[in-house]
Amino acid sequence: MSVATIATRIEIKNVTPDVSSAMSALHEAALAAARAADIEPELLQLIKIRASQINGCSLSLDQNTQDARAMGESEQRIREVRAWRNSKLFTYRERAALSLTEAITLVFAGQVPNEVYAEAERLFEETQLAALIWAATVINAHNRIAITTRLEGSGAPPKAAFR
Repeated sequence: MSVATIATRIEIKNVTPDVSSAMSALHEAALAAARAADIEPELLQLIKIRASQINGCSLSLDQNTQDARAMGESEQRIREVRAWRNSKLFTYRERAALSLTEAITLVFAGQVPNEVYAEAERLFEETQLAALIWAATVINAHNRIAITTRLEGSGAPPKAAFR
């Protein structure tokens, strides 16, 4: 069996630098909102990992698991993010954030369920909830750009791709 080469498509940052800069600014603004709301950086990494798993974005998944490890996240928790519902390793807050992330990522399958939103709203302050929604939205946008332009197979250095 041969491994297919995944060719990079458009170099979107070079073709549309203004939009790419705006996306980077949105990413930075979402991170700043999360910091201001006292969202744990480790929780943001779990959100990024889970959305990237669902979307099948290997580049973002690789980068975000590396970042999680650098923050001290355990290999076991990183592995179990995919099965967080069946794992005892995640707190109620993490579970609520992961559930909300999944609902946002899979929004095409239906609306974000009221019970998912209500649980997140119960466990997070308003500014934190807003930051979580932005974090999940931004990583999904990054995933979609990377997948569409096939950045995930390019071997590009981490800073060259959207995250």
